[in-house]
Amino acid sequence: MAKLYELKTFTSGNGNLTVFEEIIPGVIQRVFYIYEAGQGARAGHRHIRAWNALICLNGSCRVYSNNGEEETTFQLTSPRQCLVLEPEDWHIMDEFSSDAILLVVSNETYDKDDYIYEPYPNSRLIMADSE
Repeated sequence: MAKLYELKTFTSGNGNLTVFEEIIPGVIQRVFYIYEAGQGARAGHRHIRAWNALICLNGSCRVYSNNGEEETTFQLTSPRQCLVLEPEDWHIMDEFSSDAILLVVSNETYDKDDYIYEPYPNSRLIMADSE
């Protein structure tokens, strides 16, 4: 199931340094970011192999996750938060603030065959109003 972590942050008079390490298994293979996304929904899938870590570097967004047994909604509002999505976590991101920058770190490169788009049968799809 998706899990929200508070990343280690070191604060000094020179600003903050936040560390991303030992969060997802394997080696980081892919990094991308989403910005100027508006209020619309993104994603709408889960994976066969890929683990993803989401960090909202600026602004905020909402993430809905369903692993087939549990549904949860997360608000990402700080660059100190890291939401880890396991492969079985079907997810949607939406409600991006106008200044949102969502960083995604993955332990797999892009592979179209790694994506499963059908939601779980028990999904309430609480994000449907966003699409």
